[in-house]
Amino acid sequence: MTKDQLIGALILIGSIAGIVIYGWLVGFSPWPVITVQVTAFLGIAAILAILAWIGWTLATTPAPTPIEETPLETPAEEEKPAGGEGSEEEAPEKKEEAKPVSKKKSG
Repeated sequence: MTKDQLIGALILIGSIAGIVIYGWLVGFSPWPVITVQVTAFLGIAAILAILAWIGWTLATTPAPTPIEETPLETPAEEEKPAGGEGSEEEAPEKKEEAKPVSKKKSG
């Protein structure tokens, strides 16, 4: 059994035990109202604590510096041997620019 599988099995067993204990506290213990009240409080407190943490992070994080836009740089042309035998000039390939596609409404 790997470490991950062991951790998963422990989480599974702990969760099932928590369900059984909570069910007993709500259904058969002498304190079902207190159990539900404490559970509701802890749930709402956890949600509000997460929201407070998000708010704190947004309030204290400085704004990012804007990224300067630079024109796209073309790679430097490779040097070709000048005038040697068997060297042929190659015509540069023309790249076609993408044309916007207009969608016609059917109807």
